[in-house]
Amino acid sequence: MLKALVVDDEAPARARLKKLLAATGDDRVEVVGEASDGAEALDYLAANEVDILFLDIQMPELNGFEVLERIDPTKRPVVVFTTAYDTYALRAFEESVTDYLLKPISRERLEESVRRAERLRSTPEARSDADRRLSQLLDRLDHDHAPAERVEKSEPVRQISVPFRDRIILIPVRHLISAEIHDGITRLYVTEETPEGGRQRIRHHVVNYTLDELEAKLDNAFMRVHRSAIVQLDQIKELIPWFSGRYKLVLTGEHEVIASRDRSRILKERLMI
Repeated sequence: MLKALVVDDEAPARARLKKLLAATGDDRVEVVGEASDGAEALDYLAANEVDILFLDIQMPELNGFEVLERIDPTKRPVVVFTTAYDTYALRAFEESVTDYLLKPISRERLEESVRRAERLRSTPEARSDADRRLSQLLDRLDHDHAPAERVEKSEPVRQISVPFRDRIILIPVRHLISAEIHDGITRLYVTEETPEGGRQRIRHHVVNYTLDELEAKLDNAFMRVHRSAIVQLDQIKELIPWFSGRYKLVLTGEHEVIASRDRSRILKERLMI
């Protein structure tokens, strides 16, 4: 029996999919958990064994692709994306032959996905090929959403202005760990001053800058490691091999960012690894 996790930010969509899965047969799929956002899904996957993951694409904070990049590759289940209208994603799925379900999900199409998951679970060669296709999908998304090759640099800034409650605060760039965009929102992750000997705290601030604008204003101490992330190189504490040539970067304060495959290669050169 397949253990399934259903991830969707809409409760009615989760309920409908669970009902359809129950109709596939009592001995085929057991829904062992559900999650309403990407962070909750990652927490569940870190603590539980799952065979098949039904993963919505359009979610706040972390979308389905960002969740996929963050799943421990040694524990990644068979992934079936679900989507309502993302035409671009559908083209990417079809070209990489990655499994997806178009909402509203039909029982017949769901049955096909379950049969595929059962086959992948029992055939290591087929599973390896599926993992390769998922990597191709992420590469395609990285390539098509990558920033321009050359970002025209302005004079590097030493501090960044950030709206905070009823005022504007100035954050020295040396305190900036990373700048990331999730669900169209740019966040700065910065270190906070703490009493001597205290644990270093990380705070995030929402800003109106795009990553392209920030990249142009930051000096060579920073690097764009993903279409949705810039990191300060001095804040990298560990590089953990991830999958298909990617690295998970562990930054100050245990903050984590996944580098794309192409940028992981450049990062290794920058760090002389």
